[in-house]
Amino acid sequence: MAKADRRTTGRRRRAEDQLGLGLDTAPVCGEIERWAAEQGLGPLIGLDEAGRGPLAGPVTAAACALPWPCPIDGLNDSKQLSEARREALFDEIVEHAIAFGLVFVEPDVIDELNILHASLLGMAHAREQLVERAPQLATAVALIDGNQRAPLPPDVDQRTIVKGDARSLNIAAASILAKVGRDRYMVAADAEYPVYGFAKHKGYPTRAHQLALNAHGPCPIHRRSFRLEFPGLDGGSDAG
Repeated sequence: MAKADRRTTGRRRRAEDQLGLGLDTAPVCGEIERWAAEQGLGPLIGLDEAGRGPLAGPVTAAACALPWPCPIDGLNDSKQLSEARREALFDEIVEHAIAFGLVFVEPDVIDELNILHASLLGMAHAREQLVERAPQLATAVALIDGNQRAPLPPDVDQRTIVKGDARSLNIAAASILAKVGRDRYMVAADAEYPVYGFAKHKGYPTRAHQLALNAHGPCPIHRRSFRLEFPGLDGGSDAG
């Protein structure tokens, strides 16, 4: 077999496995869409979330359906991109997507359900929002980052994709929408609750955030089911 043919076969096997066979290989962003196009699967919907770890603010979920071939260069897992690059890609995704959905699951829902179930519920609502905007995508295969299924309608074909935001352009786009959307939310929250430094750490449990919680207690957007007290933490260095 020629070298180029081996590479093509390898990409196909990786994509097929991520749709159900379980082979663990190095991710290549776009391999899922390439394989799906070869199989004639049509448009796909990528689902992802941002903000499971913070002590404050929502967990944000996004759904995105991109055209194929994808006209956007540089899509990848949002965690691998600079803030400036994410912001630029956010605008490109909004411009070129067939449709997208962006949902904020607030702290009271997180506290009621737990963070995992709140994240999955957010993905379901983001997909619902997308389908309301583009009803022709109601039967599209839903690709979910990770290994947990979302509470989608029972007739929806959903596939969990480990490292999906590094394998699928649609999931990568959803991860960027969710991350940038949440960051913007927390910057706005900083203006309302300036003592916590939300614009800098976005609600994550940095030392500075922990010190602020010790000094001021939680505000209305803190997650009460998370640890919010840090006894014994001294205020010598405010880094982070």
